[in-house]
Amino acid sequence: MNRIGAVEGLRAPDAGPRLPSPLSVPFLLIPDSVVSRLVAGVLNSMLAVQLREGELDFLRQRSLVIRVRDAGVSVYLTVSGQKLVATRPRATSDLGIEASLYDFLVLTGQQEDPDTLVFQRRLVMQGDTELGLEVKNFLDGLDVESLGLYRHLAPVLHRLLPVYKRVFS
Repeated sequence: MNRIGAVEGLRAPDAGPRLPSPLSVPFLLIPDSVVSRLVAGVLNSMLAVQLREGELDFLRQRSLVIRVRDAGVSVYLTVSGQKLVATRPRATSDLGIEASLYDFLVLTGQQEDPDTLVFQRRLVMQGDTELGLEVKNFLDGLDVESLGLYRHLAPVLHRLLPVYKRVFS
């Protein structure tokens, strides 16, 4: 199995804004298990068709951790049956995806390309290379504009992100 890794301690000179430490405190008070269940629930609603059609079966019996660096939050997920479920933290996951809150928001709002963030070391993937490519290919092929929640979220992100950048840069 090929492994992809991160270069520790490196930060691109043009890295996006970071959530100030005092503002991360509320996130730190909520256990990762609760956040993982909430995120799994939202993703199950958004990706119900894709889950039902088996498009995320590559995550079955595999562990995915999504870390939001500056918020101190980690989300642990896998696929079981036809839904995403929260898992317990593991010493090592099959795939880890890590970025700042801002970088995840610009990805969600489709204002940045994931490859650009990877090359700038703002988005880091660690773990199984094949699984990382499957996740990337799934996301690249996903028609986010057809997702109901995205239609409501995109306009908010387009207004919020410039303010976020101005305030926290």
